[in-house]
Order: sequence, then structure tokens, then C-alpha cells
Amino acid sequence: MKYKLIASDLDETLLNDQKHVDAKTCQAILQARKQGVIFVPCTGRGFTLIRRTLRELNLLNAQNEYVISFNGSVVTENYQEQVIQQVLMNYDTINTLFEIGIRNHLAMHVYTLRDVFVYNMNADENDYLSRLGFQYHTLAQPSISLLQDQPMEKILYMNKDRAELDDVRSQIPSDLLAQLTVTYSSNRYMEFNPLGINKGQGLLQLLQHLHIKPEETIAIGDSFNDIEMLKVAGLGVAVKNAVPEVKDVANYVTNNDYNHDAVAEVIKKFVLD
Repeated sequence: MKYKLIASDLDETLLNDQKHVDAKTCQAILQARKQGVIFVPCTGRGFTLIRRTLRELNLLNAQNEYVISFNGSVVTENYQEQVIQQVLMNYDTINTLFEIGIRNHLAMHVYTLRDVFVYNMNADENDYLSRLGFQYHTLAQPSISLLQDQPMEKILYMNKDRAELDDVRSQIPSDLLAQLTVTYSSNRYMEFNPLGINKGQGLLQLLQHLHIKPEETIAIGDSFNDIEMLKVAGLGVAVKNAVPEVKDVANYVTNNDYNHDAVAEVIKKFVLD
């Protein structure tokens, strides 16, 4: 099979612990692009928050190159960050989730289309975001009313204890939960998107736009929010460090982890002539 597009998760997949792309991986991606293969970063973050990575890949402001962001709710062309597809999240929904987070003393990220607002930041999260080169606004008050007229994309809770996140999830009214897609990522986040939104759906929207068949694509990931993307792609790849649930749906598991050029391994094995 000749693959035309590679969709790759960023954190703990493409990016190393320093939150950069290793030189070997950059070179492999460049070689794939020279063969006409489109390389698409696919992230839970907003597209404005991955410019450093796009710059490392020579994809920043590039024409006919794309990003899938917010776990699939937004698809953009890199050139001038043109929005191709966008699904917004209801303000009242995000506000309810924010209030539940406040009651549980959680650190939270609230995303609009182009910005992220953080509440109840702690030292560990600040260090993690600093390594990402993450630019954010701090919510000084326990309220998101200043965002009421903004295009809202998603909200997430931060806690490294999965059991505590699951306990908070049990506090969300069932009728509200039924309207949401809930995923976990980076061993620290529980993320909320509108129902039906996931990286797989975002990938399908981009493939339709480009007239590329799903079987002509590779998707690479490590965490729960990557599962649907791996299911959509013709070749679903789990990196060595992926959670077992991702490996279970993958067609291939890399020998290398995200700190040792796992994405380059995939490109060399399945793409390069």
C-alpha cells in the first residue's frame, strides 16, 4: 500500500521528553514529504499552541499542510491558520464542567479557538506546560464569564491520579455526560469535547477534504484520545510506550518509544522508498 498521509499525535508520540522533535524524526518526515506524503500533527491542544513544533518540522504557515486540533473538533490549513472545519462546544456545558472542577479543587484548561485559559495552576503543571512552550492566560477568579462571547472548543481537568479523575467524572450529571466525548491523555488529563468529536472524526473530515481514502493513511499514537484515529486509518500504529488499550487496536507496535524516534521508525518501515 502506498500511503498518502500520516496523522501523528504529539505528546508522548512525536515529541520527546523535552517536547521537541528529534533530528532523525525531522529528517524522516522531510523525506516522506519529498515523496508527496502529507504529515499531519493531530493533537488535543489548540492549533495556535503547536507553532513551535510546526516550525521544527518546517510546516509553519505552509500551504497544503494541515493540523487536526482540539481532539478533532478543528481542522486547519497551516497557511494563515485557515479553519477548514470547526465544531464548537456550548458555553453552558463548559461552565457546568468548570464549576464541578472548582468544587474538586482541580487545575483546569479552558480552550477558545485561539487561546487557552488556565485555572488553579500548580507547580507541576506549570513545569509541564513550560516545557511545551505553552502560552496561556491565567484565570484569577473562579469564573469563565469573561469568555461567554468567545468560540469555545473544550475544557479539561488535570490530575495525575486517574482514580480521582474518575471520581470527578461520576459527579457529572448523566444527561450532560451523554452529550460529551470524554478522553484521557498524557497520564494527567481528562478532556471533554462535544459528543462524536474525536481525532478519528477529525481525520475523516480532513481526508474527505483532500479526497484521500482512509486506507491510504497511517495514524500514530499512544493514549486513549488516539484510539479512534488508529481505528480510522488504514495502518494504525501504537508507539512502544502506548497504553495497552491503544496497542490492542493497533496494526503495528513500534520497537522504539517516543524518546527514541518511534515516528521515524514507522516512516522508514512503511513509507520511504
